[in-house]
Amino acid sequence: MSLSDVAVELYDLAPGEFVAARAERVAAAKAAGDRELAAAIGALRRPTVAAWAVNLLARSASDEVSALLELGDALRTAQRELAGVQLRTLTAQRGQVVNALARRAAELAAERGRPVGEAVLREVGNSLTAALADPEVAEKVRLGTLASATSYDGFGPAAPELAVVATPSRTAPKKSAPQRDSGKARKQQAAAERHRAAQRRIAEAEAELGTAESERNSAEEAAAAAAETVRDNAARIAELRRELAAAEERHRFARTAEKAARETLRTAETEAERARRRVAKARDSSAQE
Repeated sequence: MSLSDVAVELYDLAPGEFVAARAERVAAAKAAGDRELAAAIGALRRPTVAAWAVNLLARSASDEVSALLELGDALRTAQRELAGVQLRTLTAQRGQVVNALARRAAELAAERGRPVGEAVLREVGNSLTAALADPEVAEKVRLGTLASATSYDGFGPAAPELAVVATPSRTAPKKSAPQRDSGKARKQQAAAERHRAAQRRIAEAEAELGTAESERNSAEEAAAAAAETVRDNAARIAELRRELAAAEERHRFARTAEKAARETLRTAETEAERARRRVAKARDSSAQE
């Protein structure tokens, strides 16, 4: 029994079942004489609801999660190479995939009897986004052993190595080299650094733009779907109202018909009673003759 195996097993459980199962694994490790493993298992944190939903997604939709993590590799490559167009495309794709997987995680949680709200859904999306940038988070997501939701403010390393900066030579410059050449080189190097910094800012801005556009598109799609649902519901309500009005009209007709039928029945019963009396009277007269 290894810590990795135990973690995978424990984080597959619902948060409410985690603590008791962890205690059992700790006791088993102590019984086996492995107190180091027991301590490590005891240090495993109970997953939050958002983390549990991500772990559930990793187990139930492993192919889709793997594809998302591969997208993270492509994004990092595009950022290092300052591929603006490719970066915008991949960033927009990232937003779409993250949103789709977050919704899938919510569906899986609901199927397990634990529906999640919008706040948890956002934490799931933030955790998936963080997995694209942080290899450690990505590995936990891949294994389904995330303990808590996480987030990442910007994509890529804080100070990516976008180009190799020449290191000044340790060899003392030749006395014959003019000082103005050294000053010119420093100016060129400073200009190159400013250019690289500007390119980084452009890449970061383009990435943020791609994310914003993706979120806007998702919001537009959600709004359009909601509007269509409202229209469908309104049409259904109108149809039901028409059906109700028709049913009420039929009910009124039925009650009127029932009333008329009862009146007819009473008249018929009266006539029948009179006829019986006439028959009885005729029989009496016949018997006297």
